[in-house]
Amino acid sequence: MIGDAPNPDVIDHARRFVGALTDIRGAVIDLGSGAGLPGLVIAADRPDLEVTLLDRRRKRTDFLEQVVRRLGWSDRVSVLADDAEHFVGSAGAGRFSAAVARGFGPPEWVLPLATSAVHIDGLVVISDPPSGQRWTSIEVANPTVRRRELGIRGVSVFQRVE
Repeated sequence: MIGDAPNPDVIDHARRFVGALTDIRGAVIDLGSGAGLPGLVIAADRPDLEVTLLDRRRKRTDFLEQVVRRLGWSDRVSVLADDAEHFVGSAGAGRFSAAVARGFGPPEWVLPLATSAVHIDGLVVISDPPSGQRWTSIEVANPTVRRRELGIRGVSVFQRVE
């Protein structure tokens, strides 16, 4: 479920999300959580945060529920099987301090969706592509976000400013 990259590289990449969340308190949502990355790494490294792992595929959320139970994190990590647009459009709008996404979808769709999930001043952290810059035109088209330069390679960080 995590792709072809070696596990240490995948964990290292997930820790970059943790680094971007240094100033965050409260609740974080991992959109399209899949195998639980970066959400499970965030939960491991930041036990002070409430983490929601969201994926529309029941097979994946069943797996994540088992992992969360085995780790004893059920009091602070929740797993939801739902479509991200549906969840954010109903119960999840503005509810989180941060939203994270790794390989979740096209940037012109992911950034507005993730921005809708966080409250004003909340952060959105999204994986960068292996090469190239994909955010410039999308940022211009989305006045509700401002890029934050944190110097963390491999992820882009945005703040909701609406």
